[in-house]
Amino acid sequence: MQTHSVQSAKRSVFIVDDEPEIGNLLLDAMLQFEMEGRVFSTAAQMLSALQQQTPDACIVDLGLPDMEGMALINEIRRQSSVPIIVLSARGHSTDRVLGLELGADDYVVKPFDPREVVARIRSILRRSSDQAQSDLKVQIARFDNWAYQPASHCLTSPEGEETFLSTGEATLLEALLRAPKRVLTRDYLLEHGGRDESLDRSIDVRVSRLRKKLTRKGEAEVIRTVYGSGYMFASGVNWTG
Repeated sequence: MQTHSVQSAKRSVFIVDDEPEIGNLLLDAMLQFEMEGRVFSTAAQMLSALQQQTPDACIVDLGLPDMEGMALINEIRRQSSVPIIVLSARGHSTDRVLGLELGADDYVVKPFDPREVVARIRSILRRSSDQAQSDLKVQIARFDNWAYQPASHCLTSPEGEETFLSTGEATLLEALLRAPKRVLTRDYLLEHGGRDESLDRSIDVRVSRLRKKLTRKGEAEVIRTVYGSGYMFASGVNWTG
């Protein structure tokens, strides 16, 4: 089993890629920003490590020897809201959209500049940190018998089923929840709801994912499209501390 680690860092990142030199390039770049990393060559190794430790972010290659990368993203997202960045040679928009639909927060195409990847990690972690600061004041949002906890990115249905949102989905949902029954433009949501520079449709993809999670059979969509303007959260929201 091939794993590498660097010590004495404040932020931890798990990297899974079957090319060790790629992981080492990222580790070197991360060291410059006081971040620590662990590199795994298989999905099984990363999933095993996730049972013991929750990192601040995960970087996932799609071409793994033991599991399709998209399946790994789905499995990570099922267990955790940890930010996920896809690192892949697959640059087609279909792959990027699928990655976001499965819950990835960003998508970087190979070949890449390690410094750019680290910059994207830092951007995602900064958004998470900013959200965590706001969570100190507001803990739970309730609407239509749903409950959302920003601190854990946990969405609880009226039946009590819990779903963990990705960082991008969580940031977008909170932007909508803080302005219920108001039309928010796509530009506003791109700024406040997390932008994936590799795909301008990122907001539309995340809105679609949130709709699927929030819409129950026979009920109207709570996130409504206002054509020519943007999106609106149609229900009232009660924030409790």
